[in-house]
Amino acid sequence: MSIAFRGAYTAIVTPFSADGSSVDFARLEEQVRFQGQGKVTGVVPCGTTGESPTLSDEEQREVIATTLRVARPLGLQVVAGAGSNNTVHAVEMHRYAKSAGADASLQVSPYYNKPSQEGLYRHFMTIADSCDLPIMLYNIPGRCGVAISPETVERLSRHPNIKAIKEATGSMDSASEIAQRCGITILSGDDSLTLSFAACGSQGVVSVVSNLVPATVQSLCDAFLGDRFNEAKRIHRELFRLCRGLLTLDINPVPVKTAMRILGRDSGVLRLPMVGPGKDVAAKIGELLAEFGLKRLEAVTA
Repeated sequence: MSIAFRGAYTAIVTPFSADGSSVDFARLEEQVRFQGQGKVTGVVPCGTTGESPTLSDEEQREVIATTLRVARPLGLQVVAGAGSNNTVHAVEMHRYAKSAGADASLQVSPYYNKPSQEGLYRHFMTIADSCDLPIMLYNIPGRCGVAISPETVERLSRHPNIKAIKEATGSMDSASEIAQRCGITILSGDDSLTLSFAACGSQGVVSVVSNLVPATVQSLCDAFLGDRFNEAKRIHRELFRLCRGLLTLDINPVPVKTAMRILGRDSGVLRLPMVGPGKDVAAKIGELLAEFGLKRLEAVTA
């Protein structure tokens, strides 16, 4: 199965009901349609931003299925979050993503277990061997306690199903060494570093901020992929404060969900152990949105 990973992929939030007890699937459909209007390359349901650790397996499957049903007619790629720190469980979710019709699965490093590099290698290879579905590795040591080293990425890249890596290390050295070692497609995992990673050979970004401004994030990717770096620098400067604010004022996805609540795009409800921000932080998020010219919007219709 061949797929090219280029451009902006939105790590979409999972909208919940007012009491957090259920997923708001009608709202999810609206959010996917909004991404389609922004003409991003694709969407990534059930990642960190989608609060996957608090979703039941049934909810996760239904979020992926709903996203696929809405995204397909819009021409969006769907990279389904299917990772786990239990290799057997990751294989099950990866196979589900294949059966549901996803273009690829996002496979995060096992969290809490803190495996060795050999353990990481065997974990991802076991998943890759389980079915013929492209894999995007997810390297986020700040959440997982362990990084996939460039050497291990090189080894993994030899598997025909391991196609891309979301680099959320914050390290240009890591991205540069991966690019020197192998031809795996690199995508930035940090919005504020999207343009910096492009200088290291990145082909795009898995973005949090594009939940709010999909067209702008896609335009940034289009600019640097088209070698229009002056335009890319201008867009980066416009986006920078919004990117930094939404990823530093509180832990992701608290700021982006708060922003979406302010804009009328989400309930803003998080599931424990995630909680909403304090009043001061919420006010700062509102100020950032106003500075960027974002106002409360009506629900997106089909």
